[in-house]
Amino acid sequence: MALEPQERAEFINAYTRTLITAWSDEEYAARLTANPRAALAESGLVVPEGAEILIVRHIPEGHEEGNLDVQVGLWEVGLATGQFEFHIPETPVVDAAELSEGDLSDISAGAQSEACYYCCCPCCCCT
Repeated sequence: MALEPQERAEFINAYTRTLITAWSDEEYAARLTANPRAALAESGLVVPEGAEILIVRHIPEGHEEGNLDVQVGLWEVGLATGQFEFHIPETPVVDAAELSEGDLSDISAGAQSEACYYCCCPCCCCT
């Protein structure tokens, strides 16, 4: 069951909030492990009652870590089967292979790129 574009956008926004909060708030990360249903709901991810929730903190080697399409697919599978899997790595992952030498230089120097001014989520860089 494929999500409608609006549903997909809402899911991605809520999942992004979950990631950012898990990476920046140790108490939230602990709640995510202890009571995932409640913690996910705090971020806007409402999992149906009775559904199984698996929080994957260590992404298996060979899996596409950080790929939103993978997580959207896992959400769609969960809606169909009642078994929801969320990939929430312990720390943020940046694929350095996708960055140019200039980008890496800017990051190491602490410079802000245009992406910080035109991104899709309200993170500390943008506000």
